[in-house]
Amino acid sequence: MVVSPHLVRVASVEEVEAADRLVVQADGHAIVLFSHQGRIYAVDNRCPHMGFPLHRGTLDQGILTCHWHHARFDLASGGTFDPWADDVRVFPVEIRDGEVWVDLAPREDPREHHRRRLRDGLERAIPLVIAKSSIALLAAGDDPVEAFRAGLEFGVHYRQAGWGQGLTILTCLMNLLPSLDPDDRPRALYHGLAAVAADCADSPPRFPLRPLPSPATDPDSLGRMLRRFAEVRDEEGVERCIVSAVRAGADSRTMAAILGAAATEHRYLSQGRVLDFTNKALEALDLAGWHLADLVLGTLAGLLAGGDRMEESGAWRHPVDLVEIVEDACEALPAAVEEGRSRRTTYPGTADLLPVLLADDPRAIAGALLQALREGCDEATLARAVAHAAAVRIARFHTSNEFSDWDTALHTFSFAHAVCRMLQRAPTVELLRGVFDAAMSVYLDRFLNVPAAPLPEPGEPVADPTLLLADLASLLDRQQQVHEAAAVVTRYLHSGGDPGRLAATLGHLLLREDRNVHAIQMVEAAVRQAALAPDGEAGTFLLAAARYLAAHAPTMRAQEQTYQIALRLHRGEHELRGVPGRWRLLAVRP
Repeated sequence: MVVSPHLVRVASVEEVEAADRLVVQADGHAIVLFSHQGRIYAVDNRCPHMGFPLHRGTLDQGILTCHWHHARFDLASGGTFDPWADDVRVFPVEIRDGEVWVDLAPREDPREHHRRRLRDGLERAIPLVIAKSSIALLAAGDDPVEAFRAGLEFGVHYRQAGWGQGLTILTCLMNLLPSLDPDDRPRALYHGLAAVAADCADSPPRFPLRPLPSPATDPDSLGRMLRRFAEVRDEEGVERCIVSAVRAGADSRTMAAILGAAATEHRYLSQGRVLDFTNKALEALDLAGWHLADLVLGTLAGLLAGGDRMEESGAWRHPVDLVEIVEDACEALPAAVEEGRSRRTTYPGTADLLPVLLADDPRAIAGALLQALREGCDEATLARAVAHAAAVRIARFHTSNEFSDWDTALHTFSFAHAVCRMLQRAPTVELLRGVFDAAMSVYLDRFLNVPAAPLPEPGEPVADPTLLLADLASLLDRQQQVHEAAAVVTRYLHSGGDPGRLAATLGHLLLREDRNVHAIQMVEAAVRQAALAPDGEAGTFLLAAARYLAAHAPTMRAQEQTYQIALRLHRGEHELRGVPGRWRLLAVRP
């Protein structure tokens, strides 16, 4: 007979039967031994839900019930009857000469277990399960892309309406991951995955359309068909064109051009949300792999076909017809780009554009953008200049405006950032239309800077600017600290503080709040734009993000409380706040 090297003697049969249940320690494991119906069972003494000691539970007819949240477990197998609780580990028991021995050998791959539990958390929208899985997987060395991919695939299959806020949040936070401190990375993953689960909860599943039969129509022709279907709001026609183009061999650049042309065919579709979400879907594929492209990009069909068109908006038509201005400029775009192509190496930069973009003459704005292209400005640089102007609107947003107006300015900035990212991927004339849309939205937001909030004076530099980051965290524990937060950020940067350290701090302060798609979009776009910005502009993006966060903090922070419970459980703490009474593990020496 083969004897397991993991067998450990823990007690005598007499001791267990006399006590009915007995808590022991064995190689760091807290185990409760039950004498029940003529047998002895060994079970991990921590309830897998929130760590309550199972020896204080109830055992009846083979069902062990935890007394904290009433999770129920099969004593023999450890399987739970309440999926939110997880299975409890049981240890095989051998009786030898009146002594109880337990086998501590691992029973399954812990990573596979946590991957399965992550799926359970997504399916049932259980934040604590998602948090525990995120922490455990990253601690075990899993690539966070694996959990991201699981969330992405779940989101595209189980939300009938297609791409939404949950997948946008997940992708934004994955983009932020490299900028975060290591301790905040599982926290970001948890927020993103929990957002996907919440977005899919109670939604019917999505059934994707198949591509057109072979031989496939070429992607360029499918792109033209797509725009025709979008024009008449034919969602199914749009989706079949998308999946067919992918199956016909269209790569990321080609699909960005096709989808970007459709998303900019009309002005500022759905306050920029259509192009913004399109960009996020493409960024998600950069992370998860192009093999998911037809499934992921097909979820954009409803947005492209159903977006609100600003041609039908009074603000874009009166008192100045901004639609006419943009469409006139778009007619001149091909010639302007071609004229400037040979001058790109000598283009002096976009510094002179900012005052024009922030002024109140929309025709002058469109003219300045065209002139920059003629002088050699490339597409992505022009988009970055407009994104900078949009960030200035937030950096100088006056708090006398209605609170909801923060999001008006945010939509412009997030859209401008998306245009920039899309043009980096596919610098097409059609996508350039988005630059003009973003510039007109910056123009429409000018009243949010009347009066403009003053930019803080930097004050005297401090010897250790990192101390100011703690001040920033304290400020965001209180409401209405917008100007104070801006002052701290300005002084930090003036003192030579590392912008990357500030970005990590802003990410942490974002993640300790209850998730909000707009706040997440703000910080992600600001951090990424700051990394690309020329000298002197990076601070504007980070200042804008700090002001926006300060305006929206503090929240209830319920999600952080859930995360902290999961973190304490992962660390193996035996005493949890809120547990009624105090308890300790009892050791019995074999």
